[in-house]
Amino acid sequence: MGRIIIIKCFGMKNNLIEVKKKTWKGRDRKQNGLRKAKKTIQEQQLKQQKNPSSQRMGGRWIKTLSSLLYNNNHRHIPTTTTRSSSSSSPLLFTPHFLFNRFLTVAAIPLDPDPIHIEPEDDPHVKIPIKAFFLSTSINLKGIQADNPRNVVPPSSRSASNYVALRFCNYNSDANGPGFHVKASNCRYMVVYQYGSAVLFNIEDHEVDIYLQLVKRHASGLLSEMRKDDYAIREKPQLVEDMLGGPDYIVLKSLDTDGIRLIGSVLGQSIALDYFVSQVDGLVEEFAGINRGMEKTGTFTMDKKKLLQLVGKANSNLADVILKVGLFERSEIAWRDAKYAQIYEYLREEYEVAQRFGNLDYKLKFVEHNIHFLQEVLQNRKSDFLEWCIIGLLTIENVISLYEILKDSNAIS
Repeated sequence: MGRIIIIKCFGMKNNLIEVKKKTWKGRDRKQNGLRKAKKTIQEQQLKQQKNPSSQRMGGRWIKTLSSLLYNNNHRHIPTTTTRSSSSSSPLLFTPHFLFNRFLTVAAIPLDPDPIHIEPEDDPHVKIPIKAFFLSTSINLKGIQADNPRNVVPPSSRSASNYVALRFCNYNSDANGPGFHVKASNCRYMVVYQYGSAVLFNIEDHEVDIYLQLVKRHASGLLSEMRKDDYAIREKPQLVEDMLGGPDYIVLKSLDTDGIRLIGSVLGQSIALDYFVSQVDGLVEEFAGINRGMEKTGTFTMDKKKLLQLVGKANSNLADVILKVGLFERSEIAWRDAKYAQIYEYLREEYEVAQRFGNLDYKLKFVEHNIHFLQEVLQNRKSDFLEWCIIGLLTIENVISLYEILKDSNAIS
């Protein structure tokens, strides 16, 4: 539903001087109105920064008022020479719009859909993130050897379980050593030794090209990769260091340390999903064994199969703790409180501690079942050995009895 703005204009006078005075007064009133509107826009922008929840509605009004102000400031008003219809009226040089008593301007309709903002006017720069878990091990030295110009130097000596690669559409040699490019204008890929790869600012149709660089040096490729999506929004005028949202985080700016930090949490999270699925498979297998024991009163698993399950459960727990480094403190977060806030927020957002607690609980269930089945197998072995001893004793007694009978017959 639109609104109509009606601008009343005073009637035309017969005297040229009076018409010019009226025209200048109208212009003064117009300039005062424009100043008030600009002041209103500035106040609304300040309110948006203090209250981000009102950003959507306030942004629409600001966009509408800004469009009107721009059109009023840049509208070219032609002047024409017009003769009055009355023969007694003198020849006047007046602005053309003064001949109309009412000037009607249709305002922009208040559509419920959000106003489309051009990319250059959008204060938020959205950077998509895609996390993949594609193998159980990746040779990082091989990736560095194949992409030496794209490797981002590590920020600390302890960064040995990952490598960060940067892909930009510029020639660093041509621009000189002092040339700086924003992180949001490049594509990044952070590869972790335990099998995760996190892609920043890479579109869906380009994902396979970058993942091929990783698969060449990966071992233990999974038949089905695990994937997770996230996003970063850059907002330079943000007052706080960061703001959280559904499946995205708002930052003032994104740099390589931020990419490493966010990539580490997302890489650990997607790897944790894989290990949780592996433990879920163990739980389901033991649940099937328990259901069979409930029906038949026994189970047919041999010792070798049980030992394989024990090894799988222990290796999953060791990989989560040692290879993924789920409880190792990030050195980037330790150096800067801003990154520490981002790190804690993302770990809370992805519920890393809670999910590991669930994983540990399931592993305890598996461990309990393993101990029970081991005792059953041990009892079976003990029973078998006892029967063997009984059999040997029986044979020995039979032989002894046979010899006694034989000796007695010989004496008689």
